[in-house]
Amino acid sequence: MTPLLAVNGIEVIYNHVILVLKGVSLTVPQGRIVALLGGNGAGKTTTLRAVSNLLAAERGAVTKGRIELRGERIEHLSPSAMVARGVVQVMEGRHCFAHLSIEENLLTGAYTRKDGKAAVAQTLEKVYAFFPGLKARRHALAAYTSGGEQQMCAIGRALMAHPTLVLLDEPSMGLAPQIVEEVFDIVRELNQREGTTFLLAEQNTHLALRYADDGYILENGRVVMEGSAASLRENEDVREFYLGMGRQADGGERRSFRDVKSYKRRKRWLA
Repeated sequence: MTPLLAVNGIEVIYNHVILVLKGVSLTVPQGRIVALLGGNGAGKTTTLRAVSNLLAAERGAVTKGRIELRGERIEHLSPSAMVARGVVQVMEGRHCFAHLSIEENLLTGAYTRKDGKAAVAQTLEKVYAFFPGLKARRHALAAYTSGGEQQMCAIGRALMAHPTLVLLDEPSMGLAPQIVEEVFDIVRELNQREGTTFLLAEQNTHLALRYADDGYILENGRVVMEGSAASLRENEDVREFYLGMGRQADGGERRSFRDVKSYKRRKRWLA
């Protein structure tokens, strides 16, 4: 069965000289939540931008490999063409329009839709059903809302485009733990009730593996481990290096994934 999204051996270079992704491959089946995991600078955001074709704005480009959506190569499409195909990215840091109200922000997400005002209004009510706090604050300027409300607004704006695949970049960043749980609960509910597929980049490995179906761990621009969320949660190396559990190296310092045999085997496979 053809996956919704297939990324095959892509390399990404910034400014024609900086190699960031080094042969990244992953698949996102329809109707699943797939997590991209790893520390800051591992290549998670770059992977999302490669899929949504937002690299050019950062002077980046996919120089090798291929990206397919439902079997169609997409790496040379424009970002607007990606939205038309149902791929929408929620950027890291929320990026709401500060001078617009919450409802005006949401409606900007429906800008490319051509199915009429009634359909857009129906989607808006559905977004409010998932985010009742936004409805109460619908007339407030985004600049005067909380970080959690802005994150929910950014996700709701993406839903207004009626997406089949949402690329969610660091949804927990800068939010209180209780709000983070609420955001991830809504992501799971959207996935289960609406069938929305998510590819999310997240540094909080413990949290992401609780909600995701599958996961990929990136380090220094390479995929070093992949599998179901359940298998990754139980993996000894993942528990040690990313969940803060298990043994430590001599001297009490945590080792890099490069020091474990599984990573070395993976590195040879990627070479």
